[in-house]
Amino acid sequence: MAPSLALIAVTAIWGVTFVQVKDAVAIYPLFAFLAVRFAIASVALAPVAVGRLRGLGRSGMGAGALLGLLLAGGYALQTEGLAHTSVSSTGFITGLYVVLTPLVALALFRDRLGLAGWVGIALAVAGLAMLSGVHRGQVLGDMLVLASAAVQAGQIVAVGRFAPRFDPLALVFVEIVVSFAGFAIVAAALGSLSVPRGWTVWGALLVTGVFASAFAYLVQAWVQQRTTAARAALIFTLEAPFAALFGYLLSGDRLGAVGWAGCAVILTGIVIAEPEAARDLSRHVRAAPARAYRYTRLARETPPPAPQREPSPEKRTRG
Repeated sequence: MAPSLALIAVTAIWGVTFVQVKDAVAIYPLFAFLAVRFAIASVALAPVAVGRLRGLGRSGMGAGALLGLLLAGGYALQTEGLAHTSVSSTGFITGLYVVLTPLVALALFRDRLGLAGWVGIALAVAGLAMLSGVHRGQVLGDMLVLASAAVQAGQIVAVGRFAPRFDPLALVFVEIVVSFAGFAIVAAALGSLSVPRGWTVWGALLVTGVFASAFAYLVQAWVQQRTTAARAALIFTLEAPFAALFGYLLSGDRLGAVGWAGCAVILTGIVIAEPEAARDLSRHVRAAPARAYRYTRLARETPPPAPQREPSPEKRTRG
Protein backbone atom coordinates (compact mmCIF):
# COMPACT_ATOMS: atom_id res chain seq x y z
CA MET A 1 0.00 0.00 0.00
CA ALA A 2 1.30 3.44 -0.89
CA PRO A 3 2.15 5.60 2.14
CA SER A 4 -0.46 8.21 1.24
CA LEU A 5 -3.21 5.59 1.03
CA ALA A 6 -2.15 4.14 4.38
CA LEU A 7 -2.51 7.57 5.96
CA ILE A 8 -5.91 8.05 4.30
CA ALA A 9 -6.98 4.72 5.81
CA VAL A 10 -5.94 5.99 9.24
CA THR A 11 -8.02 9.16 8.86
CA ALA A 12 -11.00 6.99 7.84
CA ILE A 13 -10.56 4.94 11.03
CA TRP A 14 -10.42 8.11 13.12
CA GLY A 15 -13.48 9.44 11.30
CA VAL A 16 -15.63 6.36 11.92
CA THR A 17 -14.69 6.21 15.62
CA PHE A 18 -16.11 9.70 16.22
CA VAL A 19 -19.59 8.21 16.46
CA GLN A 20 -18.50 5.48 18.90
CA VAL A 21 -16.49 7.83 21.10
CA LYS A 22 -19.31 10.37 21.22
CA ASP A 23 -21.71 7.71 22.52
CA ALA A 24 -19.16 6.26 24.95
CA VAL A 25 -18.03 9.50 26.63
CA ALA A 26 -21.66 10.46 27.14
CA ILE A 27 -21.80 7.73 29.81
CA TYR A 28 -18.13 7.30 30.82
CA PRO A 29 -15.64 10.06 31.84
CA LEU A 30 -13.45 11.28 28.98
CA PHE A 31 -10.01 11.10 30.62
CA ALA A 32 -10.79 7.70 32.09
CA PHE A 33 -11.83 6.63 28.59
CA LEU A 34 -8.52 7.90 27.17
CA ALA A 35 -6.54 6.16 29.91
CA VAL A 36 -8.20 2.80 29.26
CA ARG A 37 -8.00 3.31 25.48
CA PHE A 38 -4.25 3.80 25.58
CA ALA A 39 -3.85 0.98 28.11
CA ILE A 40 -5.50 -1.33 25.56
CA ALA A 41 -3.23 0.05 22.82
CA SER A 42 -0.18 -0.61 25.02
CA VAL A 43 -1.28 -4.20 25.63
CA ALA A 44 -1.94 -4.71 21.90
CA LEU A 45 1.57 -3.58 20.96
CA ALA A 46 3.45 -5.13 23.90
CA PRO A 47 3.91 -8.71 22.55
CA VAL A 48 5.75 -7.48 19.43
CA ALA A 49 7.32 -4.28 20.78
CA VAL A 50 8.79 -5.06 24.19
CA GLY A 51 11.64 -7.11 22.73
CA ARG A 52 12.63 -4.19 20.50
CA LEU A 53 12.95 -1.58 23.26
CA ARG A 54 16.61 -2.34 23.88
CA GLY A 55 17.41 -1.23 20.34
CA LEU A 56 16.03 2.26 20.99
CA GLY A 57 18.74 3.20 23.44
CA ARG A 58 18.46 6.17 25.78
CA SER A 59 17.93 8.68 22.95
CA GLY A 60 15.16 6.60 21.37
CA MET A 61 13.39 6.18 24.71
CA GLY A 62 13.58 9.94 25.20
CA ALA A 63 12.17 10.52 21.70
CA GLY A 64 9.26 8.17 22.37
CA ALA A 65 8.57 9.83 25.72
CA LEU A 66 8.51 13.26 24.06
CA LEU A 67 6.04 12.00 21.45
CA GLY A 68 3.85 10.58 24.20
CA LEU A 69 3.83 13.84 26.13
CA LEU A 70 2.95 15.79 22.98
CA LEU A 71 0.16 13.36 22.11
CA ALA A 72 -1.34 13.44 25.61
CA GLY A 73 -0.87 17.21 25.87
CA GLY A 74 -2.73 17.79 22.62
CA TYR A 75 -5.72 15.75 23.82
CA ALA A 76 -5.74 17.42 27.25
CA LEU A 77 -5.59 20.99 25.91
CA GLN A 78 -8.28 20.31 23.32
CA THR A 79 -10.59 18.76 25.91
CA GLU A 80 -10.13 21.63 28.36
CA GLY A 81 -10.59 24.16 25.56
CA LEU A 82 -13.81 22.49 24.44
CA ALA A 83 -15.22 23.07 27.92
CA HIS A 84 -14.79 26.83 27.41
CA THR A 85 -15.76 27.38 23.77
CA SER A 86 -18.12 26.11 21.08
CA VAL A 87 -17.85 22.76 19.31
CA SER A 88 -17.65 24.43 15.90
CA SER A 89 -14.81 26.70 17.02
CA THR A 90 -12.99 23.70 18.45
CA GLY A 91 -13.34 21.79 15.18
CA PHE A 92 -12.04 24.64 13.06
CA ILE A 93 -9.19 25.75 15.33
CA THR A 94 -8.00 22.17 15.81
CA GLY A 95 -7.76 21.85 12.04
CA LEU A 96 -5.32 24.75 11.97
CA TYR A 97 -2.52 22.28 12.75
CA VAL A 98 -2.39 21.83 8.97
CA VAL A 99 -1.02 25.40 8.81
CA LEU A 100 1.05 25.20 11.98
CA THR A 101 2.85 21.98 11.03
CA PRO A 102 4.89 23.40 8.11
CA LEU A 103 5.54 26.55 10.15
CA VAL A 104 6.90 24.49 13.06
CA ALA A 105 8.99 22.41 10.65
CA LEU A 106 10.33 25.57 9.04
CA ALA A 107 11.14 27.23 12.36
CA LEU A 108 12.86 24.21 13.91
CA PHE A 109 14.41 22.36 10.99
CA ARG A 110 14.28 24.75 8.00
CA ASP A 111 11.95 22.37 6.14
CA ARG A 112 10.35 24.31 3.29
CA LEU A 113 7.04 23.75 1.52
CA GLY A 114 6.43 24.55 -2.14
CA LEU A 115 3.75 26.81 -3.58
CA ALA A 116 1.40 23.90 -4.37
CA GLY A 117 1.62 22.79 -0.75
CA TRP A 118 0.63 26.21 0.58
CA VAL A 119 -2.25 26.45 -1.92
CA GLY A 120 -3.48 23.04 -0.78
CA ILE A 121 -3.22 24.09 2.88
CA ALA A 122 -5.16 27.31 2.21
CA LEU A 123 -7.93 25.32 0.54
CA ALA A 124 -7.96 22.78 3.38
CA VAL A 125 -8.38 25.54 5.97
CA ALA A 126 -11.16 27.14 3.90
CA GLY A 127 -12.86 23.76 3.64
CA LEU A 128 -12.59 23.24 7.40
CA ALA A 129 -14.20 26.64 7.94
CA MET A 130 -17.08 25.66 5.64
CA LEU A 131 -17.45 22.24 7.25
CA SER A 132 -17.13 23.25 10.92
CA GLY A 133 -18.28 26.82 10.80
CA VAL A 134 -16.33 29.54 12.61
CA HIS A 135 -18.40 30.66 15.56
CA ARG A 136 -17.07 33.12 18.05
CA GLY A 137 -16.22 31.36 21.27
CA GLN A 138 -14.64 32.44 24.53
CA VAL A 139 -11.08 33.70 24.25
CA LEU A 140 -9.73 31.31 26.91
CA GLY A 141 -11.25 28.26 25.23
CA ASP A 142 -10.11 29.29 21.77
CA MET A 143 -6.56 29.89 23.01
CA LEU A 144 -6.45 26.46 24.69
CA VAL A 145 -7.64 24.78 21.50
CA LEU A 146 -5.11 26.76 19.46
CA ALA A 147 -2.39 25.58 21.87
CA SER A 148 -3.66 22.04 21.30
CA ALA A 149 -3.33 22.50 17.53
CA ALA A 150 0.24 23.74 17.99
CA VAL A 151 1.09 20.72 20.16
CA GLN A 152 -0.44 18.37 17.58
CA ALA A 153 1.64 20.07 14.88
CA GLY A 154 4.71 19.55 17.05
CA GLN A 155 3.85 15.85 17.43
CA ILE A 156 3.57 15.43 13.65
CA VAL A 157 6.88 17.22 13.08
CA ALA A 158 8.57 15.19 15.82
CA VAL A 159 7.35 11.91 14.35
CA GLY A 160 8.79 12.99 11.01
CA ARG A 161 12.20 13.58 12.63
CA PHE A 162 12.33 10.53 14.90
CA ALA A 163 10.64 7.80 12.83
CA PRO A 164 13.48 7.49 10.27
CA ARG A 165 16.08 7.23 13.07
CA PHE A 166 14.50 4.63 15.36
CA ASP A 167 12.53 1.40 15.16
CA PRO A 168 8.97 2.72 14.60
CA LEU A 169 7.33 -0.17 16.45
CA ALA A 170 9.36 0.37 19.62
CA LEU A 171 9.10 4.16 19.28
CA VAL A 172 5.30 4.10 19.02
CA PHE A 173 5.05 1.66 21.93
CA VAL A 174 6.91 4.10 24.20
CA GLU A 175 4.72 6.95 22.89
CA ILE A 176 1.53 5.01 23.66
CA VAL A 177 2.67 3.94 27.15
CA VAL A 178 3.67 7.50 28.11
CA SER A 179 0.33 8.80 26.82
CA PHE A 180 -1.47 6.18 28.89
CA ALA A 181 0.45 7.24 31.99
CA GLY A 182 -0.41 10.89 31.40
CA PHE A 183 -4.12 10.21 30.91
CA ALA A 184 -4.21 7.88 33.93
CA ILE A 185 -2.66 10.57 36.16
CA VAL A 186 -5.20 13.18 34.99
CA ALA A 187 -8.13 10.76 35.37
CA ALA A 188 -6.98 9.79 38.86
CA ALA A 189 -6.58 13.44 39.85
CA LEU A 190 -10.13 14.10 38.66
CA GLY A 191 -11.41 11.05 40.54
CA SER A 192 -12.96 9.65 37.38
CA LEU A 193 -11.18 6.28 37.12
CA SER A 194 -13.63 3.40 37.30
CA VAL A 195 -14.20 0.05 35.62
CA PRO A 196 -15.93 0.57 32.23
CA ARG A 197 -19.33 -1.08 31.89
CA GLY A 198 -21.53 -1.93 28.95
CA TRP A 199 -20.89 -2.76 25.31
CA THR A 200 -21.21 0.86 24.18
CA VAL A 201 -18.14 1.82 26.20
CA TRP A 202 -16.17 -1.41 25.75
CA GLY A 203 -16.83 -1.54 22.02
CA ALA A 204 -15.53 2.00 21.59
CA LEU A 205 -12.52 1.25 23.82
CA LEU A 206 -11.52 -1.86 21.88
CA VAL A 207 -11.89 -0.24 18.46
CA THR A 208 -10.11 2.97 19.41
CA GLY A 209 -7.46 1.18 21.45
CA VAL A 210 -6.47 -1.39 18.84
CA PHE A 211 -7.21 0.34 15.54
CA ALA A 212 -7.41 4.12 16.16
CA SER A 213 -4.40 4.15 18.51
CA ALA A 214 -2.00 1.18 18.25
CA PHE A 215 -2.48 0.61 14.51
CA ALA A 216 -3.01 4.26 13.55
CA TYR A 217 0.05 5.71 15.27
CA LEU A 218 2.20 2.84 14.04
CA VAL A 219 1.08 3.61 10.47
CA GLN A 220 1.79 7.31 11.08
CA ALA A 221 5.36 6.52 12.12
CA TRP A 222 5.85 4.20 9.13
CA VAL A 223 4.44 6.73 6.65
CA GLN A 224 6.43 9.64 8.05
CA GLN A 225 9.60 7.76 7.31
CA ARG A 226 8.63 8.32 3.68
CA THR A 227 6.94 11.73 3.52
CA THR A 228 7.17 15.19 5.07
CA ALA A 229 5.34 16.38 8.16
CA ALA A 230 3.47 19.04 6.15
CA ARG A 231 2.12 16.46 3.69
CA ALA A 232 1.08 14.15 6.52
CA ALA A 233 -0.76 17.01 8.26
CA LEU A 234 -2.57 17.86 5.04
CA ILE A 235 -3.82 14.30 4.60
CA PHE A 236 -4.89 14.26 8.27
CA THR A 237 -7.47 16.96 7.44
CA LEU A 238 -9.47 14.18 5.77
CA GLU A 239 -10.47 13.16 9.30
CA ALA A 240 -13.12 15.91 9.28
CA PRO A 241 -14.85 14.83 6.03
CA PHE A 242 -14.70 11.17 7.11
CA ALA A 243 -16.25 12.10 10.47
CA ALA A 244 -19.01 13.97 8.63
CA LEU A 245 -19.60 11.04 6.25
CA PHE A 246 -19.80 8.39 8.97
CA GLY A 247 -21.86 10.70 11.15
CA TYR A 248 -24.31 10.92 8.24
CA LEU A 249 -24.32 7.15 7.66
CA LEU A 250 -24.28 5.88 11.25
CA SER A 251 -25.89 8.47 13.49
CA GLY A 252 -28.18 10.51 11.27
CA ASP A 253 -26.08 13.69 11.27
CA ARG A 254 -26.95 16.02 8.42
CA LEU A 255 -24.72 18.56 6.70
CA GLY A 256 -26.01 21.40 4.61
CA ALA A 257 -24.76 22.26 1.16
CA VAL A 258 -22.01 24.46 2.63
CA GLY A 259 -20.73 21.60 4.77
CA TRP A 260 -20.53 19.14 1.88
CA ALA A 261 -18.92 21.83 -0.25
CA GLY A 262 -16.33 22.22 2.52
CA CYS A 263 -15.53 18.50 2.25
CA ALA A 264 -15.04 18.93 -1.49
CA VAL A 265 -12.75 21.94 -0.97
CA ILE A 266 -10.60 19.94 1.49
CA LEU A 267 -10.28 17.13 -1.06
CA THR A 268 -9.38 19.65 -3.75
CA GLY A 269 -6.64 21.07 -1.56
CA ILE A 270 -5.16 17.61 -1.03
CA VAL A 271 -5.29 16.84 -4.76
CA ILE A 272 -3.45 20.08 -5.55
CA ALA A 273 -0.81 19.67 -2.84
CA GLU A 274 -0.50 15.90 -3.01
CA PRO A 275 -0.98 14.81 -6.64
CA GLU A 276 0.75 11.51 -5.88
CA ALA A 277 -1.84 10.69 -3.23
CA ALA A 278 -4.62 11.63 -5.65
CA ARG A 279 -3.15 9.39 -8.38
CA ASP A 280 -2.80 6.46 -5.97
CA LEU A 281 -6.37 6.81 -4.77
CA SER A 282 -7.73 7.23 -8.29
CA ARG A 283 -5.81 4.16 -9.51
CA HIS A 284 -7.19 2.00 -6.71
CA VAL A 285 -10.74 3.25 -7.27
CA ARG A 286 -10.51 2.52 -11.01
CA ALA A 287 -9.01 -0.90 -10.37
CA ALA A 288 -11.71 -1.96 -7.91
CA PRO A 289 -14.39 -2.85 -10.54
CA ALA A 290 -11.82 -4.79 -12.55
CA ARG A 291 -10.74 -6.77 -9.49
CA ALA A 292 -14.35 -7.49 -8.61
CA TYR A 293 -15.01 -8.66 -12.20
CA ARG A 294 -11.97 -10.96 -12.14
CA TYR A 295 -13.02 -12.53 -8.84
CA THR A 296 -16.59 -13.01 -10.07
CA ARG A 297 -15.45 -14.55 -13.36
CA LEU A 298 -13.04 -16.85 -11.53
CA ALA A 299 -15.85 -17.98 -9.26
CA ARG A 300 -18.09 -18.70 -12.27
CA GLU A 301 -15.41 -20.57 -14.20
CA THR A 302 -14.17 -22.70 -11.33
CA PRO A 303 -15.91 -26.07 -11.64
CA PRO A 304 -17.66 -27.32 -8.54
CA PRO A 305 -15.94 -30.15 -6.71
CA ALA A 306 -16.90 -33.61 -7.86
CA PRO A 307 -19.38 -35.28 -5.51
CA GLN A 308 -17.78 -37.94 -3.38
CA ARG A 309 -19.24 -41.37 -3.43
CA GLU A 310 -20.47 -42.64 -0.13
CA PRO A 311 -18.34 -45.61 0.95
CA SER A 312 -19.96 -48.97 1.06
CA PRO A 313 -20.93 -50.36 4.44
CA GLU A 314 -17.97 -52.70 4.33
CA LYS A 315 -15.47 -49.82 3.97
CA ARG A 316 -16.89 -47.48 6.59
CA THR A 317 -14.88 -46.90 9.72
CA ARG A 318 -16.34 -48.76 12.61
CA GLY A 319 -17.08 -47.37 16.00
